[in-house]
Amino acid sequence: MSLRYWRHGLALIVLASASPVRAEVFLTVEQAQQVLFPGETLSAHPLTLNGDQIRAIEKMSGVRVREPQIKLWQASGGGWMFVDRVLGKHEFITYALSLDADGAVRQIEILEYRETYGGEVRDPRWRAQFVGKKAGAPLQIDDDIHNISGATLSSVHITEGVRRLLATYAIAVAHE
Repeated sequence: MSLRYWRHGLALIVLASASPVRAEVFLTVEQAQQVLFPGETLSAHPLTLNGDQIRAIEKMSGVRVREPQIKLWQASGGGWMFVDRVLGKHEFITYALSLDADGAVRQIEILEYRETYGGEVRDPRWRAQFVGKKAGAPLQIDDDIHNISGATLSSVHITEGVRRLLATYAIAVAHE
């Protein structure tokens, strides 16, 4: 086999094995509302954080606030639903976080996952670790939240996102 054919074959193998990054949508916002708050009505409560709130949230959570606009809904039973996104390794992960009326985590749902690897964060057992957590909980990988091998960055960034949203609830929502 000539070198030219060998290189051409190698190039085809590399191209064939490359995994294209594509968004996998698991739930729309409306579907997440029904999963997180079955039978309840949710009303939009968009929130724009001011500078003081952003600084307080960052101080409380230890996580940078990237966007001051918060996607937030209140459930007819008094709970809250946030839709947020965090960076996985290279791409964004969109997730929904539901809180009860006292600000404790009820559930997390992954809405859209764009990474090639790390989709194990959709595992219900991993997401269940957050249930009952409130603002001020450590929410640290390998402390009170177990890491997922092969999904370390996704695990870390979702954990940080939840910690940031719990601080957002405590600072900007609970005291409205």
